[in-house]
Amino acid sequence: MADPSSYRPRPGEIPDSPGVYRFRDEHRRVIYVGKAKSLRQRLANYFQDLAGLHPRTRSMVTTAASVEWTVVSTEVEALQLEYSWIKEYDPRFNVKYRDDKSYPYLAVTMNEEYPRVQVMRGHRKKGVRYFGPYAHAWAIRDTVDLMLRVFPVRTCSAGVFKNAARTGRPCLLGYIGKCSAPCVERISAEDHRELAEEFCDFMAGRTGTYLRRLERQMAQAAGDMEYERAARLRDDIGALKKAMEKNAVVLADATDADLIAVAEDELEAAVQIFHVRGGRVRGQRGWVTDKVEEITTGALVEHALQQLYGEETGDAVPREVLVPALPDPVEPVQEWLTGRRGANVSLRVPQRGDKKALMETVQRNAQQALVLHKTKRASDLTTRSRALEEISDALGLDSAPLRIECYDISHLQGDDVVASMVVFEDGLARKSEYRRFQIKGFAGQDDVRSMHEVITRRFRRYLAEKERTGEWADGEEPGPAEAGPDGTVTGTDGAGLAEPPASTLTEDDGRPKRFAYPPQLVVVDGGAPQVAAAQRALDELGIDDIAVCGLAKRLEEVWLPGDDDPVVLPRTSEGLYLLQRIRDEAHRFAITYQRAKRAKRFRSSPLDDVPGLGDTRKQALIKHFGSLKRLRSATIEQICDVPGIGRKTAEVIVAALAQAVPGGPAVNTATGEIMDDTEEPGQQTGSPGEPVSTGAPDERRGQER
Repeated sequence: MADPSSYRPRPGEIPDSPGVYRFRDEHRRVIYVGKAKSLRQRLANYFQDLAGLHPRTRSMVTTAASVEWTVVSTEVEALQLEYSWIKEYDPRFNVKYRDDKSYPYLAVTMNEEYPRVQVMRGHRKKGVRYFGPYAHAWAIRDTVDLMLRVFPVRTCSAGVFKNAARTGRPCLLGYIGKCSAPCVERISAEDHRELAEEFCDFMAGRTGTYLRRLERQMAQAAGDMEYERAARLRDDIGALKKAMEKNAVVLADATDADLIAVAEDELEAAVQIFHVRGGRVRGQRGWVTDKVEEITTGALVEHALQQLYGEETGDAVPREVLVPALPDPVEPVQEWLTGRRGANVSLRVPQRGDKKALMETVQRNAQQALVLHKTKRASDLTTRSRALEEISDALGLDSAPLRIECYDISHLQGDDVVASMVVFEDGLARKSEYRRFQIKGFAGQDDVRSMHEVITRRFRRYLAEKERTGEWADGEEPGPAEAGPDGTVTGTDGAGLAEPPASTLTEDDGRPKRFAYPPQLVVVDGGAPQVAAAQRALDELGIDDIAVCGLAKRLEEVWLPGDDDPVVLPRTSEGLYLLQRIRDEAHRFAITYQRAKRAKRFRSSPLDDVPGLGDTRKQALIKHFGSLKRLRSATIEQICDVPGIGRKTAEVIVAALAQAVPGGPAVNTATGEIMDDTEEPGQQTGSPGEPVSTGAPDERRGQER
């Protein structure tokens, strides 16, 4: 590991001008390429105190052994040179989107004497017209099959074409009218090329001309009483319209645009692109990348634009590119795109209308792509095993933590403070073991005290169960796996995870005991203070065989009790990825419970405190009196007139309403509307299913965590 000061340039050596720089390792391999408006200011950021650098940047500068730079005239030249060097050197620390060369395109080989329509993958070739990309090759074949009725362009391979020319017999498509058979000279090379040009024009979105021409020909044929030809033209029109329907109209006619959306977390990012031509979505593709360095959404967009248009020219670069965030600065990127197209290109963030609505669709696709990528990664057994081993090595554990529990605190500005406990066994979520807590020891917002309380309560229950059953006395280890009378193995879970006998983990009725099974690792959502609180709780209970760590969200650092510095796992570490998933699941579970608890409080009513009064009789009361205000002013005799309400229950209702302090006006929390006391039944009482508050605090969207 190199010391950055050993290769830091001397003051005054670095020019204060635009340029591109390269970091090289001890073997002279380029590990990072970057561009800068001012090389001096940009490179100075890398040679500051290592403690102030982002962990990923710190890893890069300590891996490097030298830095060099090239001065250019403008920021646009810097952008072009950066792209060229990234393609040439493939540096390990640069953002690299996973290659999308497997996406199929509909291609027309206009560089051949007899152009051919086919499915193509891989690098683009000069003289070939491309349409797409498509999600599936069968979608291209379906489109082509419909189009060949009207544009019977050659689709056969070179071998089939030569064999047909040698024998003088066309292939099957030539016989059924889906190929003009240039191989046997049914059509000249010039006419066949013109047919291919028309095919390309139609695929490019210029559809109205051909449809109107076919409709005129159909009408003329019908007028000349050539009904068979008119019927054939009618079917051709239907085929073209069906091919057009495969690409939904999303924007105004003649709109050519690419929409790019980014979904990201601390470690990875997914990019989705929709290609809109002639107002229709003509293709879609997506990439996933590892975030090797600390990078903004605008910088991710810039890298995506480089990969998307780095080798494109002309109409392949659309007139308009819509993105979720603009690169900083945006002018060089826009000028670079304009240069590649040869005409002005608009690069902007959509603010309203159809384009913003379509961008939201692209964003949802990006989110789904990221989730799918993470799901596939998490389901791999080998990957999970490696992740557990990496966690064990990083934390200095004696063995892999096959059971991990994670805790998170959630509240809304100090109200409704709750906590969650999620369990992962062998790297997979065990949702039946999830638990949730209400903080009871104090009021207000204090994550450290809350964490101490939750850990104390959870493991006090564990010790109580252990003492009650006599399970695992001091010095006693769980025995080997034994098969019961029904063949069930009770000593291990099948993945090498030792379990206590079933009798000590279940109640008399067969239900699993709560908190009866200890973890090998406790993870808390937070940094050093939360970790210290969790460790202090375990120490107070005399538990010394359970490891504790914390995962701080901002920099994804792993904190251990008593350590002044965090453990920084490598960016590519599967162990870090697993800890992140566990932490995010604990956060999701906690905030879901907190929101449900808050919503229940908003729907509360004084009638909820009446023992034995269920929803049916509550609704009957409100239906009879019309509102809670009128019910509060009713006498016992009037309440007894409600079916199902006896005198004793009526007395309890009157007493409960008298003790309850009248609240403020009812608020519809879905619309913010203040409801009148004479509204429809149920709107004042917060009956089940109604988003209404009666005197409860206003719903605040503040610091929710």
